[in-house]
Amino acid sequence: MDTYANIDSAKLRAHLIDFLSEVVPVAESLGMRLCCHPDDPPFPLLGMPRVMSSVSDYETIIKAVPSPANGATLCTGSLGVAPEFDGAEFVRRLGPHIHFAHLRNTTRHAPTDGEKSSFYEAMHLEGDTDMVATIAALLAEERRRKSEGRSDHQIPMRPDHGQDILHDLTANSMPGYPLLGRAKGLAELRGVIAGLGG
Repeated sequence: MDTYANIDSAKLRAHLIDFLSEVVPVAESLGMRLCCHPDDPPFPLLGMPRVMSSVSDYETIIKAVPSPANGATLCTGSLGVAPEFDGAEFVRRLGPHIHFAHLRNTTRHAPTDGEKSSFYEAMHLEGDTDMVATIAALLAEERRRKSEGRSDHQIPMRPDHGQDILHDLTANSMPGYPLLGRAKGLAELRGVIAGLGG
């Protein structure tokens, strides 16, 4: 904690931009795509600064180091804890820069201090994020990329996290990553994708 005593969000953001300024050109020269995962949760804990908690944060970093290699991981669970998060709008604003999607859902409780909210892991299609609208926006972005001839038109997506069900309850798996709960989430998300014609 003492290491961060004199580091606020602005200074941490400046450090991130300095880091990306060095590594993004190398990644671009190698044909790689870098994507930063959002803060989880998207609000300060124990006084630690946050820098990737909103669409605006991502836009700032992407504009500061413009490159096809500099992008975003869309984690609908982490970002979805913020009341103002809109998954489909995130895709519309940052679509060309999304290199990975973690499709996860959370449900907020009432805010505890106006900024922070308690939340819990929800089923993939039942939390605060409109997963169907978000997936529809991602599929539209994939079609747009394909029409441009981009070789990276497909956005890797995964059912991030899941609830313990059936065998998971006694399997002693890593918290948040149960086998059956994630498989159920994957089946639901694939059903949405198929239903949307993806």
